Amino acid sequence: MASFCARIEPTSISISKHFKSARNAFPLSPPIRCLSFFNSPSNFPLRKTAPSSSSPIFAASSSPSSSSSSSSSPSATVAESQSLKIKSVPTKPIEGQKTGTSGLRKKVKVFMQDNYLANWIQALFNSLAPEDYKDQLLVLGGDGRYFNREAAQLIIKIAAGNGVGKIMIGKDGIMSTPAVSAVIRKRKANGGFIMSASHNPGGPEYDWGIKFNYSSGQPAPESITDKIYGNTLSISEIKMADIPDVDLSQLGVTRYGNFSVEVVDPVGDYLELMQEVFDFSLIRDLLSRPNFRFVFDAMHAVTGAYAKPIFVDMLGASPESIVNGVPLEDFGHGHPDPNLTYAKDLVNVMFGENGPDFGAASDGDGDRNMILGRQFFVTPSDSVAIIAANAKEAIPYFKSGPKGLARSMPTSGALDRVAEKLNLLFYEVPTGWKFFGNLMDAGKLSVCGEESFGTGSDHIREKDGIWAVLAWLSIIAYRNKDKKPGEALVSVGDVVKQHWATYGRNFFSRYDYEECESEGANKMVAYLRELISTSKAGDKYGSYILKFADDFSYVDPVDGSVASKQGVRFVFTDGSRIIFRLSGTGSAGATVRVYIEQFESDASKHDVDAQIALKPLIELALSLSKLKEFTGREKPTVIT
Repeated sequence: MASFCARIEPTSISISKHFKSARNAFPLSPPIRCLSFFNSPSNFPLRKTAPSSSSPIFAASSSPSSSSSSSSSPSATVAESQSLKIKSVPTKPIEGQKTGTSGLRKKVKVFMQDNYLANWIQALFNSLAPEDYKDQLLVLGGDGRYFNREAAQLIIKIAAGNGVGKIMIGKDGIMSTPAVSAVIRKRKANGGFIMSASHNPGGPEYDWGIKFNYSSGQPAPESITDKIYGNTLSISEIKMADIPDVDLSQLGVTRYGNFSVEVVDPVGDYLELMQEVFDFSLIRDLLSRPNFRFVFDAMHAVTGAYAKPIFVDMLGASPESIVNGVPLEDFGHGHPDPNLTYAKDLVNVMFGENGPDFGAASDGDGDRNMILGRQFFVTPSDSVAIIAANAKEAIPYFKSGPKGLARSMPTSGALDRVAEKLNLLFYEVPTGWKFFGNLMDAGKLSVCGEESFGTGSDHIREKDGIWAVLAWLSIIAYRNKDKKPGEALVSVGDVVKQHWATYGRNFFSRYDYEECESEGANKMVAYLRELISTSKAGDKYGSYILKFADDFSYVDPVDGSVASKQGVRFVFTDGSRIIFRLSGTGSAGATVRVYIEQFESDASKHDVDAQIALKPLIELALSLSKLKEFTGREKPTVIT
């Protein structure tokens, strides 16, 4: 076996210096490089890392592939060394490392600062019990965005330095957020790192993020993220193994003493799980119909790695049905957020003349989704309700019926009505997928969703974009399974309208004001909190009568933990709601979100455009909050 020996004397972990030398050696031209796993090496060369003597962490790096055997077998040994030297790297606390709704997210240049990422990773290990990671398996994956490769090498070295037994990582560092959760659960890992800023843009000037998921596959709870933050304020050393960079372009195992890194196919375990959840033959029959056209927009993000193996190879969709299917570090200069604004090309196709029958998109790390029919948009709130209502019939995984349903507080009440009609347990939780995990582990929850284009179930502990697409294809396939060739098919729009006829329609819209000045946004929220403190039932707001106003608080029914100040709510006697929140998923400034909802039982009014139906309530929300006065914004960045 090849042996690698190296000695380094690091005084700080400077990723930015290494990063600069590597990119100067291999200049980038738009769009930023594709990932080699999905492309011919002759057309899309894998960037090589140029060593830099000015960068201690990478000074001893060499290319394992130059002197090691290779194999396509995941169990093959790629490289091996008998020794593992651990170094202590002095460091100091760095401000601003408190995690948000889903991990730590900042601009790439912030993470490239000396020790910035390393401090957070070490603080994580300092926050865990030794038995949770020493000699244990941890998973590492990411969405393929800019800086992931460099970050992966750093995480591997710090994991080895802290006594982790094995890191399992997707080829080229690629593994979607849902797939990481699936792999953690299948391989019985003790947790996993996810390198992603989700739906936020990527590239040298944009966003990067990191989060940790527990052994159940769910995001770490606030009790742990609070500990991590506390440890970032007192950290003094980073434990790091003196090992070379691991070649992530080859499947196989690299060993250094008692520590190993296994590079695996990022699709295999996830695909196997999807085959257990859904009836692939039923979906294949739908996609093979000549009068059914399907399109999936991967937005040059991580689901590009999954779309062809699942939709094309396994389900028989046309290769041309996958668009933007090559993962790129900067998402093709796009914003990988599957909504009506940032997935505009797909929207234009679906609403164009003679558009496809079914369209879908997913986001940067593959956990969000958007569902479209021909000239029809399915709101995320309606989507989860319709999946829940049809799950028992259309999806084998739910053949005994869902155990319970749940939604985030801002999500519309459409799911509540399904739970009531089906006599199922129902929960309203704060925004953040981690709040669903306890309910799932306790056997109280099967299907859940968020209005922010997140939908999922207890098959894993993350929201799951491709799962939602397969769920919708299953519903459409089930509704059309008895249709004869040439017979008109039940469409996406038909399914939604039939649902409204049964349950009523919850008109819903969300206004996003991205990257507002934090000071003004915080003042607006403080003003609203003061307003609700003096509000009482019966107060009139135009034609609306207040039922109650509060700042949403949640007590977890499983462990009793409390999450407070989760969103200011004005709930009216007719069931209408106005909600205000500051998002925790951005990397800069503050994103103000305004949610507006109104229920309509009269089927003759169900086809009214949501913006028209909600106009009086929208105007009330903007005047009530004095949003323009506090933020200076004339109009929202995104309307959903």
